[in-house]
Amino acid sequence: MEALELLDLVAGGENSRVQLKENVTNPTSAAQEIVAFANSKGGTLIIGVNDKTGDIVGLSFADLQRINNMLSTAASDLVKSPVVIETETVDVAGKKVLVAHIPEGSDKPHTDKDGLIFLKNGADKRKVTSKEELSRMLQSSGNLYAEEKILYYSSFDDFDWEKFRIFYKDKFKQAPDISDPKRLIHNFRLGDDKHLNVAGALLFGKNLHRLLPQFFITAIWFAGNNLADDVYKSSENIIGTIAEQYNRGFDFIRTKINYVQGNKGFNSLGEPEIPLLVISEILINALIHRDYFVNDSIKIFIFQNRIEIKSPGRLPNSLTVDEVRLGMRKSRNFILASNAPDLIDYRGSGSGVLRALQAYPNIEFQHFPEAEQFNVIIHRPAHETQI
Repeated sequence: MEALELLDLVAGGENSRVQLKENVTNPTSAAQEIVAFANSKGGTLIIGVNDKTGDIVGLSFADLQRINNMLSTAASDLVKSPVVIETETVDVAGKKVLVAHIPEGSDKPHTDKDGLIFLKNGADKRKVTSKEELSRMLQSSGNLYAEEKILYYSSFDDFDWEKFRIFYKDKFKQAPDISDPKRLIHNFRLGDDKHLNVAGALLFGKNLHRLLPQFFITAIWFAGNNLADDVYKSSENIIGTIAEQYNRGFDFIRTKINYVQGNKGFNSLGEPEIPLLVISEILINALIHRDYFVNDSIKIFIFQNRIEIKSPGRLPNSLTVDEVRLGMRKSRNFILASNAPDLIDYRGSGSGVLRALQAYPNIEFQHFPEAEQFNVIIHRPAHETQI
């Protein structure tokens, strides 16, 4: 790093990616700073700068040696799992500053020696205590998936074997041998020796109102354009398997949009104002890729000027809205995604959003990480807005 680059960072002050320290003397505190960066997006620890004024105070040769050894020891011995950091010394007008580059961790959640978990919270760090937040960190590192959570109040009696038989026969062109149900459940990763998991229930479950009452679709057709309006034309809570929620959710939207005659005859059904492919792709993505650690419903809101489909949770694995628009996809629900193509019109190739945008470009994507929500807004043709 050049001196000018360092001065630019210092001039920007502390934030979630930059931490300033005049000196470091406590290895436990240093380890906690490394943990917070590793559990977030990584960052830069700059030592030898007054964090209040931004003045370069510099470090002695002895301090540089001591802090370098302290940071490397903290990262390897006091952080679990260990983190590999890089350090460099930058000369600013004759004053030496130590810069430590801390990467985003690959085995989240990282902890300090006492098992405490920290995250960056703006310029500061905070302790993680929420089970949901811990679950998401485990999921981001591939150590835990919401769809594999065992439903200990379920049994194989809650599994719809007739639906599974039809699915299996369509997929493999032969009937399944259901004399050993435990083997089938294991092979398809749908549960353990006695119980279903979330994926098993969502794909083939019965009694979903009892097994997974928190995972459903709230569908409301509003009279106007304001979410706060207390007047609506129709509403429905749609609960069931992934396929059942998709079919009923799709029909809810399909029957509420306008159909345009165009060049068709008087007795024709007309063309939908929004291509049905768009509705299908957006709804499928909401069901397959939502965060099942968040106990909330998917929302379908139909307004006069737009249709909103709101998915609980953040985008997975640092995915951005721009990447979504480019058709990039990072799955968090592999069991659902691998079996869904045989149950609903889902390809799983990551091209669904691209197909939707090509068919109807006036789609807006909104990501609210702190509120744990991802919104897709389909602007209706009579009220088109340039996106």
